[in-house]
Amino acid sequence: MVKFLKEAAQVKPSKKQLDWFELESYAFIHFGPNTFTDREWGQGNEPESIFNPTKLNCDQWVEAIKAAGMKGMVLTAKHHDGFCLWPSKYTEHSVKNSPFKGDVVKEAAEACRRGGIKFGFYLSPWDRNSKYYGTPEYNDYFCNQLTELLTGYGDIFYVWFDNACGEGPNGKKQVYDFPRYIELIHKYQPNAVIFNDFGPDIRWCGNEAGVARHAEWSVIPSELCFYSDVQTGPGPMAEEGSLSYLYNTEQELGTMPNILYSKGLTFTPAEINMSIRPGWFWHKNEEPHSLERLYHTYLTSVGANSCMHLNLPPTIEGLIDERDVARLKELGELIQKEFGKELPATIEKKADEPKTQPVYTITLDCPAKELKYVVLKEDIEKGQRIESFRIVAEFQSGSQYPLYQGTCIGHKKICQLQDPFALQNPLINDSDETISRLKVQVTAARDEAFIKEIGRAHV
Repeated sequence: MVKFLKEAAQVKPSKKQLDWFELESYAFIHFGPNTFTDREWGQGNEPESIFNPTKLNCDQWVEAIKAAGMKGMVLTAKHHDGFCLWPSKYTEHSVKNSPFKGDVVKEAAEACRRGGIKFGFYLSPWDRNSKYYGTPEYNDYFCNQLTELLTGYGDIFYVWFDNACGEGPNGKKQVYDFPRYIELIHKYQPNAVIFNDFGPDIRWCGNEAGVARHAEWSVIPSELCFYSDVQTGPGPMAEEGSLSYLYNTEQELGTMPNILYSKGLTFTPAEINMSIRPGWFWHKNEEPHSLERLYHTYLTSVGANSCMHLNLPPTIEGLIDERDVARLKELGELIQKEFGKELPATIEKKADEPKTQPVYTITLDCPAKELKYVVLKEDIEKGQRIESFRIVAEFQSGSQYPLYQGTCIGHKKICQLQDPFALQNPLINDSDETISRLKVQVTAARDEAFIKEIGRAHV
């Protein structure tokens, strides 16, 4: 078992996965006929004439995205209704036959470049308009459209696929040729990361509500992400059971009991996505979610070994709703307020501690009355290894109390420090007013643990 855990500790990300982690958050843009029909899923038979954003301004989109601190945009180039936001030569169901007659993909890509953020796209495999859907010819059709997007709009940082597979106009469902789609992306945009439920680069977290797992591992069984590269041999229990039941909603994905049954592990981190409002397309009567909910999702995505993908649906005019713009600005300001300043301190790694249980001390230059966060980053270039850790406060009186106990760390872990007496009898609180030192102690790891960065934020 120890041999397998050391193998698991050596499962490593690619360069483009590391770059993806550094983005931390980016926007989804759901825009199309559904915007004008007030629906979430179109039928595929909507007339092209309904698509007419009279004030389209993708620079306004970019500014709203940047105000929240997000660093990229993923545009729904085609949703399930099959309508293309670019003038594809392979279908008449596109902007070229609408009153708009422009190229939304081009305008969005160019706005991203002007604004200094990344550009990517979502191309729905399910197409309720195409006559080819449900036949072998559809995969050719899809690859032709995918090639148009990959070769006509500059650098693409992200290609986003879901696995929605309903019926087409002929009543048939489609067998998607994802290996072929992935090969095309690697050919034309080798630096793009690919999102799909089953890999190869990024996977779905299992919900669309921005809800995170209690422990989000990037090192997971290939039984789920079978499009990802397998980097280990089988676990010690692989012949004693099966992981055939795995789906993205599995809450223990990547945990120790889970990986022991795997026939091989991959490095496939999760994206946590949600919309800024209840729907994914714009609906006039909807309001954006509260600042508190969005900030909580930030903490449990960016701050829990994932990235946050926040949907911003443009209005029928082609603008981000001013209510959403205001909420995005509030979110960006709150994140900057909470993490824009660190307390000066000296950080030392204690000598002679076990390699799988290192201890770091944070000695504050000036003792603090309140510490709100400690931000930890594991050196995942060496692999994701840390299983659990704790943060202990040392008060000037010499008393020590735990402020946080956590599971995995990964790329980034934002630890919201807790009052150690919040659930205890307040009469036993013998701590004094100020914290002079913190101790970060790794309590379990799969192999030698490496923390590359420790940050302190306070209020």
